[in-house]
Amino acid sequence: MKSIVAKALFNSHSYSEYRKLVTDLLSEGKSTGEQQSESLTHYTSLNEARMNRLEKTIKVSDETLEKLQNLKNHYIWLVISEGWCGDAAQILPILNKMAAGSNKKIDLRIVLRDENDDLMSQYLTNGGRAIPKVIVICKEAGIVRTDWGPRPKGATELMANYKKEFGVIDEKIKTDLQLWYLADKGISVQQELLEIMEKIKYNRL
Repeated sequence: MKSIVAKALFNSHSYSEYRKLVTDLLSEGKSTGEQQSESLTHYTSLNEARMNRLEKTIKVSDETLEKLQNLKNHYIWLVISEGWCGDAAQILPILNKMAAGSNKKIDLRIVLRDENDDLMSQYLTNGGRAIPKVIVICKEAGIVRTDWGPRPKGATELMANYKKEFGVIDEKIKTDLQLWYLADKGISVQQELLEIMEKIKYNRL
């Protein structure tokens, strides 16, 4: 497991590098990942607009930043993502602002799912390759403490309830999910990640 994580970290991108990679591919009419299609390129284009907007509008509370700055150790948030993933587009700008305001206690690194199959295989969700996945690594100890994702609890429940009622994941629920993120304003992601980091700090995880 350590070698898998080490290899992924070696191949990882900073947030700005990830954004540039996705943008450059999009300018060529491509998306990240092994599969290429018009729909994936379309989703990537939508996500570019979302991330541009969120980078300007997302607010991380002073209380959250203070708690991150007071963490005992330094951590890497290694995120498995792809440019076409709608959840990743909603979540990554929040993680970036949290890391940027943590006084270097959090180092955000991003890897592409399809290029890191060994890593993805260790962090499946109900047997599926759902992303994004945030892997929390203690820098000092060099060990994985826990993981989070692919989406906040409220968003997960929204999707689960819809699938239970209608038996499918269609365009309507995808739209409803984006509206959920819009209304939530990044608060759930902040609260859930902060709760995890606080549990690690006090050895409750």
